[in-house]
Amino acid sequence: MKDWTNKKDEFEVKDVRKLKGNFLPSILKKAQELEIGQGLCIVQGFEPIPLYSALSELGFEHETDKVSETEYRVYFCRISKNESAFSESKNDLPFKPTAIVNFNTIDSRLAHTVVNFWNHIWGQENPAIDMKTRLLLSLANGVGAGRMRQAVREFVKAYSIGVTTAEFDELFAMFAWNQGVGYFSSEIGPSALFAAYKLVKTMEEKDTDRGEIVKELLEKFGENNPDVKTFYSPKK
Repeated sequence: MKDWTNKKDEFEVKDVRKLKGNFLPSILKKAQELEIGQGLCIVQGFEPIPLYSALSELGFEHETDKVSETEYRVYFCRISKNESAFSESKNDLPFKPTAIVNFNTIDSRLAHTVVNFWNHIWGQENPAIDMKTRLLLSLANGVGAGRMRQAVREFVKAYSIGVTTAEFDELFAMFAWNQGVGYFSSEIGPSALFAAYKLVKTMEEKDTDRGEIVKELLEKFGENNPDVKTFYSPKK
């Protein structure tokens, strides 16, 4: 028994089951404000597995209570404090799988199935295929299937963990070979994916720090970019 669990009922409760859009940044912001010994309770319609690693990087332990098939309560308590851990960790990728919440809109049981499938694919502790190769494969699969939204997200994640421009150069050359020059010209060239690739090359030519480039990628090709985000937002 964790020594903080006897006070978990005192934690602030945040019920995210009915929230629309990407609420992850607000959860992380709240978590970063907590001191050692303080905690937060997240209520979701499925087990929010992606949150475990995200808050672990910030120094949190967790305990999960399954109240019913449509209600999970996860108690997070801060046991250590490292303000830079979340932003600097190479194990913590940009773009959490927040689109899983879209499945919760349909059926919480479906969301539960999807999040466990995601964890089986991406959450393995000792995978046979390293993360860099996984992301490049996923990027290539996205391009091959015409899913540029997926491809640009994988590109940003891959660059954030150290994929080089030389590796991307070869990958994009393969796109031209495998997809055809016509497809490359009409679909890949004008895409957000190719824009992100050009941004990286331009900034690296200026000897910009990789961390600054990742920050710029997230500003220009983050969740606010309609070609990248996975949540629907009605036009104002």
